[in-house]
This record gives sequence, structure tokens and C-alpha cells, in this order.
Amino acid sequence: MHHIAATPETIRWGIFDAAIPPVLTVKSGETVEIECVTGTPEVMPPAGSGFAIPPGLAAVHASNLPRAPGHLITGPVAIEGAMPGDTLEVRIDRIEFGTDWGFCGFRPLAGTLPEDFPNRFLTHIPIDRAARTCKLPYGVELKLAPFFGVMGVAPPPNYGTISTVQPREHGGNLDNKEVGAGASLFLPVWAPGALFSCGDGHGVQGDGEVCINALETCLTGTFTFVLHKKAGEAMRYPRAETATHFISMGMNEDLDLAMKQALRQMIAFICARSNLSREEAYQFCSLAVDFHVTQTVNGEKGIHGMLRKGLLF
Repeated sequence: MHHIAATPETIRWGIFDAAIPPVLTVKSGETVEIECVTGTPEVMPPAGSGFAIPPGLAAVHASNLPRAPGHLITGPVAIEGAMPGDTLEVRIDRIEFGTDWGFCGFRPLAGTLPEDFPNRFLTHIPIDRAARTCKLPYGVELKLAPFFGVMGVAPPPNYGTISTVQPREHGGNLDNKEVGAGASLFLPVWAPGALFSCGDGHGVQGDGEVCINALETCLTGTFTFVLHKKAGEAMRYPRAETATHFISMGMNEDLDLAMKQALRQMIAFICARSNLSREEAYQFCSLAVDFHVTQTVNGEKGIHGMLRKGLLF
């Protein structure tokens, strides 16, 4: 087991880039515990609120870390032998809360309905880590289901520096609530070492994150990295797997095109794993695959398709 603490030396603010050197290099099959923090100084709870800011987050705020619009992410972790064309399987073994509060809000010119909500609105929400619940100011208690909004490898090197805001073929800001503890995320490798980073902890979120935020909070994840060397046609887009479902993903500025991408990915997955023709797989998706809106706030909107295990294989 390796451990990466959240410090100004292990965190970067708002960017992915294949040129960023790894903070740790591991072998395939090894496990890494990664501490992640979240939130700009502007969204921290006020003094006297009773909510403590984690030391790692306070240190990041006090540092001169270059700040780009986007997320605080920890990493990258390099996997020995990973090369473009390979697939990195990220097994999410465990997720723990790093603090007893989170926040949710929105701001002008952002979110799904900026024309309806031109103001700022921010709520700090207490988290009961033992009960794994949070209680909203209007009395509703929600059961927590933590996951990392951002999990990704380095993008293709020719992209240079890109924002963490938009999810793309390297993963990144997927905001997929299904990919929590016990799930595996499969990412195509675009740069030597793969260079995995994560952050943007979410305590709970519905399908279709709409107001910009989920319950944003600090999380620590335990990940096992398994490298699958290229065999045949390389995987070109992220997918995931839970104990009950296979998951395809699509992202595009146009939600219709994101749907088409998630559907094409699911058809390709079914054809690769079964003897169904493309026509039969297309038909089967209409009969038995559930397609959900992942999020509508990241510029590149998301759709994910869910195929229940045991129906075909």
C-alpha cells in the first residue's frame, strides 16, 4: 500500500497535462491511497461555523500554487510499463470522508439554468461520517454515496495543458455517481505511465448534476491499478463496471450527440463480448439498456448506459 497525502507538492489546480511528472510510480497490481481536498477559499465555511478546514486544504490555500479554473486534483500516479494503446483498470477499493462537512451551490453564468438563477447561492452541509448521512438546512436527510467526480489519466500529449472541467477521452470530470467504491473504471492510456489523477470529491449526487455542484467534500480513495496491455483494437473511450452493471459513457456539448456516443460505445462493447450482430446489439440496447443523464454542467455533457450483468454475459 502506497499513500499520497494532499499537499501543495502533490496537488495541482484545474489542469491535466501529459508533461506533468508523476508524484509516485507503481507496478501493475499495486494499491495506492490518495488523499483529495476540494474547494476554493471563497467557498470555505465562515469562522465560527464549527466546520474545520482540513490541514491539506488549508496548506494549498496558503501556498502559491498556480490556479486555473477547475478542480483540485491529486497526482499523477504513473504505472510502470503503461504505454499509449493500453488500458488502465482503476479498481476503487474504498472511499472515506476527509471532513465532516461539504458544500453545494451555484454562481452566475454557470449551471444548467443560468438564465433562471443569475445570483450566487451557497450552502454548507454537515456530514455524519459514522452514519454516512448528511442533513440539509430544510430538514431532509440524505444517505451518502461518495465518489470522485474527477478520475482520469493524462490526455494525449499533443493536447498540451487542458482544463479539468470538461470530461474527455482521458476521463477527467466524469461526475458519474455509479463509479464509487467497488466499481472499476477503465481508461485508455494516452501517455507513457498513464499518469492517473483524481479529485472533486462528491458525498452524494443525483443522475444529472444540474446546479454546478454535488455535495462537494474532501475524500480519500484507495485504488488498485491493473494494466491491460494492448491486445487487438485499443479502447478509445472510458467505460466502467460495477458489481451489477457494465457502463458505457458519452460526452459532448450536445446532449443528443453524447447519447449517440454512449450508445455506440455500448453496441461496440456488446459485440466484443458476445456473438450478437451490430443490428442485434442496437436492438438489445433499446430493449434492455438504461441510459441516464450523467451531468449537464461541465461544457461536455454526459450520458451513461447501464447494461445489467447476467442478461447477455
